[in-house]
Amino acid sequence: MHREKRRKFYTAFICLLTFLLLLTGCQSKKLLSPKQPVTLTIWHNFGGQMKDTMDAMVDEFNATVGAEEGIVLSVTSISGSADLHKKLTMAANGDPGAPALPDISTVYPKTALILAEKDLLLELDPFFTEEELAAYIPQFLEEGRLTDKKLYVFPFAKSTEVLFVNKTIFNRFSEETGISLDSLATFEGILEAAEKYYEWTDKQTPEIANDGKAFYVPDSLFNLAQVGYKQLGKEFIKDGRLQLSAPEFLRIWNCYYSPAVRGHIAIFNGYASDLAKTGDVVCSTGSTAGVLFFSPIITYGDNTTEPAEYAILPYPVFEGGKKVAIQRGSGMCVMNSTPEKEYAAVVFLKWFTATKQNLTFVSSTGYLPVTKEAYGHVMDNGIESYTDARIAALRTTVIQMQQDYDFYIPPVVEGFDEMQKDYEERLIATASSSKEKYQQQIQDQDPEAVFDSVSKGVCEHFINDLIFGR
Repeated sequence: MHREKRRKFYTAFICLLTFLLLLTGCQSKKLLSPKQPVTLTIWHNFGGQMKDTMDAMVDEFNATVGAEEGIVLSVTSISGSADLHKKLTMAANGDPGAPALPDISTVYPKTALILAEKDLLLELDPFFTEEELAAYIPQFLEEGRLTDKKLYVFPFAKSTEVLFVNKTIFNRFSEETGISLDSLATFEGILEAAEKYYEWTDKQTPEIANDGKAFYVPDSLFNLAQVGYKQLGKEFIKDGRLQLSAPEFLRIWNCYYSPAVRGHIAIFNGYASDLAKTGDVVCSTGSTAGVLFFSPIITYGDNTTEPAEYAILPYPVFEGGKKVAIQRGSGMCVMNSTPEKEYAAVVFLKWFTATKQNLTFVSSTGYLPVTKEAYGHVMDNGIESYTDARIAALRTTVIQMQQDYDFYIPPVVEGFDEMQKDYEERLIATASSSKEKYQQQIQDQDPEAVFDSVSKGVCEHFINDLIFGR
């Protein structure tokens, strides 16, 4: 009842402001004044070059629209996504030592759901006309609607996942084995290439047996499962539970466990770009937002270096499956506070996501714009305006994917983070344990017989442990 009354109040409030605008042509002056500016605090999760871009845009807003309207935006926290989620939930729960909630924050829907359930988030629908909302890409808006179908998380940029390939290493491998970039269009093709790469690198040091190198690593094992299921026509998460008994899970399992144990793909609990910097993998699947973390220089273990050129390819597909990739990216939410602050926050959201500003933000990052006009600009102008070769290659691929792929939005379910963390930690631990046993025995035994031995019953145990929490 409280939310419904609040919604009705704001609907009437916005109607009144619109009426005043028609009468005076100056809606904002009724709430805001440059002589007594409203200060808004904002938390975000942009690091590196994205932080520089965000800082510049905050300064621009404060010097232009903010100065005219009477709004001062102040960035008071910059944290990684996990830390930001923790700080927001601590603040929402009133935990001891928790900071006060900001006026605006970047959030993922799973975090927003926690805040919304505590009636802390502002419903944004009443602040936008139908015409204004129609300017945004519908599926991006839809991701910000939570279980009650109201808009709490406003899109400012989105991402998907692609395949990053270090061409510097791959080209040498390709010349000697005949494996082409086209072979990497499917996960089965990647695994075949990974086996040959392991053998190819192993032969380079004949004096050391079984020291081949890993070829591929997925940034997120959980996303690999979610998207893999969707490509195969099923849902990995249904009614808030993982569907591990489905036959599709065996394909997901075999795509990771077997090649990981054999050393063909890396077992790594971190970002693939870190392994790419040292040449420890050749390719990886990961978010477009991480494109700038792939270093143009490879530094090998012996401290030698060489330039790295990257190919960025569409997200791989399981053979026989549909072309599906994940839709990722946080949005911005506004906390319930005073009418003045809430109105001022929406002024910033509209400015930040307007075509000019939206293009400015995404042009130096791996994100996609959220308005139809800005998106159309990227589609029409291609890569001409991008000076960074990595961004240019990314744009070409993303444009292709937008034409050929469907995009999967993960469900907003309670305990999603814990579910993902538990799945990935258990899978990495299981594969690591099996690999250690495998490596110990293959020195003087048949590798296939060893693998059969160390892998016997492991999948079944993994499923039971995950379901029953053993």
